[in-house]
Amino acid sequence: MLKKCMGDPSLIIPTENIGIKDSLSYEEILVQILDCQVRKLRTKEVASVKVPWRNQFVEEATWEAEDDMKKKYPHLFESGEVQN
Repeated sequence: MLKKCMGDPSLIIPTENIGIKDSLSYEEILVQILDCQVRKLRTKEVASVKVPWRNQFVEEATWEAEDDMKKKYPHLFESGEVQN
């Protein structure tokens, strides 16, 4: 059974400060590059980078293709080193 609930207007957060789009989604932003690795397949080698995303913990960092990350975030690769 549902009960009637009275909302507290002081707990409402304006969406302009958060940056939520009209579709109720937001863009994840790459924070830094934690690690790099090259995986050898049968016919080629695939370079990957380990990246944490904004609003997530380091334990939830993901491995992404290095080429894709260079296209989207070239400023992180300008120094030529992995940031720790």
